[in-house]
Amino acid sequence: MKFRFRRTRFIAQASLIAAVYTVITLVFAPISYGESMIQIRISEMFTVLPYYTPAAVPGLFIGVIVSNLFSPVGAVDVIFGSLATLIAAYLSYRTKNKWLVPVPPIVVNGLVIGGMLHFVYNFPLYLSVLSVTIGQIISCYGAGGILMLALDKTKQYIFPEYGRK
Repeated sequence: MKFRFRRTRFIAQASLIAAVYTVITLVFAPISYGESMIQIRISEMFTVLPYYTPAAVPGLFIGVIVSNLFSPVGAVDVIFGSLATLIAAYLSYRTKNKWLVPVPPIVVNGLVIGGMLHFVYNFPLYLSVLSVTIGQIISCYGAGGILMLALDKTKQYIFPEYGRK
């Protein structure tokens, strides 16, 4: 019985993370993606969640897939953006130091999404990588850091089975 409850909780958490990620991305769509090098995807603050629950890995992956279906870049963003998030989320989950958890999404998305913007829109590569990286730092350390501070006080209630000490 306990296994079934844990699996149900995992699926519910992953689904909720995917849904909230998608909604936040779409609400802030003008700065989340587009034909601009300057992008700040506020929903990337949720990339800190793998530190608290493994359900965040598939949750973020699915959330990015759904969000990127609305991207003006199209299938390229769905494929590469989603895979970048899956890799970053897994690496964040494996990160032991709480304050280094945002580093994988910053680095992976900076390189992959910056490269994608260079390829799709012919932006200068170094400027694309730099601008995406700065946007990721703002989202992951700025908003994500605030989220972590809030979660540290409530993680035993929200993520009782997975929360780290």
